[in-house]
Amino acid sequence: MAKTQDFTTMMKDVMGSFPVDTKAMEDAFKTQATLSEKLSAVALEAAEKSTEISAKWTKDTITKMGEMSKAKDEPADYAKAMTDFASSQAEVMAEHMAAFAEIAKKVQMDTVELMMAAGKDMTEDATAAMKKATDDMTTAAKKAAPAK
Repeated sequence: MAKTQDFTTMMKDVMGSFPVDTKAMEDAFKTQATLSEKLSAVALEAAEKSTEISAKWTKDTITKMGEMSKAKDEPADYAKAMTDFASSQAEVMAEHMAAFAEIAKKVQMDTVELMMAAGKDMTEDATAAMKKATDDMTTAAKKAAPAK
């Protein structure tokens, strides 16, 4: 009677003869985690600055609305108060939008800088991992090759 071949043992032997470098995976994970940390820091800083601008803008608007809502002696004074409020809001809006634009520009520049650095690091890591894998495979192939 024919005996079936044990493929589990055969696969273990085949996979055991191929070296696996887990350090390369660990390095890639660490690089990715560091990049994520830096990108999060950029985003959180932008959110903090945006919140500060929004809070200041709201506080300024409420203060100016307080001035506008005071009782006036003449009906024409109400129209003037509304016009003054609208003018000041237009000026403040331009200032705050410029501040938001500066934050966005900084985020964009920081992100591009981080991505360029990460790309360089990942390329170096991949090159080192490939060189090591090639060397390990060459060594394993030489060991497996029959001697002449």
